[in-house]
Amino acid sequence: MAKEGIKARDKKRLKTVERYAAKRKALKEAGDVLGLQKLPRNASPVRIHNRCSISGRPRGFMRQFGISRVLFRKMASNGLIPGVTKASW
Repeated sequence: MAKEGIKARDKKRLKTVERYAAKRKALKEAGDVLGLQKLPRNASPVRIHNRCSISGRPRGFMRQFGISRVLFRKMASNGLIPGVTKASW
């Protein structure tokens, strides 16, 4: 389970990316490399790390469901994810 500080840092980065998205797009279209360098580092969407929305686990993230593979498997076997059946785990 991820520490609360790490989860908070990721949320803060996501807010920063959203705040500077329009400005980054305008600078990229203009080809202003120096303007892009003056923006905060966390304004780049590359710095966002996908994490499980429940446990905060960074590895084995499934984008379609927004959770890690471990929780997906646990929830699917309990019948909490509709349309998913246990085949041969």
